[in-house]
Amino acid sequence: MQKVITFDEDLKLEVLRSFNKDVDIDGYIIEKDNPSQKILTPQGEPLELRDFAGIRKGSLIFIKSDINSLIELADELVG
Repeated sequence: MQKVITFDEDLKLEVLRSFNKDVDIDGYIIEKDNPSQKILTPQGEPLELRDFAGIRKGSLIFIKSDINSLIELADELVG
């Protein structure tokens, strides 16, 4: 059985910083050590903090909070 951890909006930045990530002035999640490198979703889209839904195991896969990304995640977890 896989474990899923969720957190509220207030903890998003704290969670990201624990993975050495930060947020730029435009609200995009970036590499803390390389601020010009934005974090991408599995679909290759830059990810904004407001759309951040979580991190999946497997080389830090960042999940967007849109319906398509969440359905894809659910399918993989059930899978």
